[in-house]
Amino acid sequence: MRTLALSALAAICISGTAQAADFGPLVEPAQLQTLTSGADAPLVLDIRGEAYGQGHIAGAISAPYDSFRGPAENPGALVPEDKLEATLRELGVTLERPVVIVHQGEDNSDFGSAARVYWTLKSSGVSHLSILNGGMGEWAAQGLPLETKANAPVPSDVDITFSHRWLATTDDIAAVVNGQQQARLIDARPEPFFKGEKAHTAASKPGTLPGAESVSHAVWFNDPTKVMDAPSAAEVAAKLGIGKQEPVVAFCNTGHWAATEWFALSELAGVEDAKLYPDSMVGWSQTGGQMENTPGLMQNLMNQIKGSN
Repeated sequence: MRTLALSALAAICISGTAQAADFGPLVEPAQLQTLTSGADAPLVLDIRGEAYGQGHIAGAISAPYDSFRGPAENPGALVPEDKLEATLRELGVTLERPVVIVHQGEDNSDFGSAARVYWTLKSSGVSHLSILNGGMGEWAAQGLPLETKANAPVPSDVDITFSHRWLATTDDIAAVVNGQQQARLIDARPEPFFKGEKAHTAASKPGTLPGAESVSHAVWFNDPTKVMDAPSAAEVAAKLGIGKQEPVVAFCNTGHWAATEWFALSELAGVEDAKLYPDSMVGWSQTGGQMENTPGLMQNLMNQIKGSN
């Protein structure tokens, strides 16, 4: 697999200057409808799975979220590069053609799926990406047309090398926890997870990373399903005291909510050194690494009983 030059990762110039001007990390339904009707239409990846068959944007390709996720025991784990490349080839992804990612848009949690796919594609070298803000829920709310026929992708011969530019590995996290590297650790989960009152079923124990701050992914939404715009995201980042050049690592349970946090910081607020820890607390807890806010045996049992009621 060929090595990507940094310029290839950063490139935003594409053929069709009008399309490039209208394309950004977030696209609104009316904008997308215009783009898909043009001669240089983007590749629309619908990541909803079975819901695709019930109606989707004209020309959209079904690309289920699970194709971009790890195994059940560690869902946040990276897909092996050769397997990811094969998936992108099957979907017709290239490094140059713009891609729009479409999620369901049921709530603010659902956006994490689109953000995780966006992060994966960007790290694979796809040069121009966007997420449909509000997902299919917003598309339907605006009365825009749907089709039900399945669209067959035109396979590509894309060649990728997964970049670590926006990636924090378990070794990186260990270095931060041990004081060998500097970075702010941002826990994107709802507060009960941060406090150790709840845990993902695949985590070996509850708790958070030592020194982490609780900043729920929900802070980036002014609307139940739509992410705030770039100026608003920059204001939130400033209120959190996150500088544009400050190293920040977002994590959650399985790299889902944290993908929203990374997207808001990196793509909207312009934080240049924002990274995602994809394995997050499920992966970290399974290593036996140091944790904070982990309750004692009896308290943990009481939390589990409380959570099952």
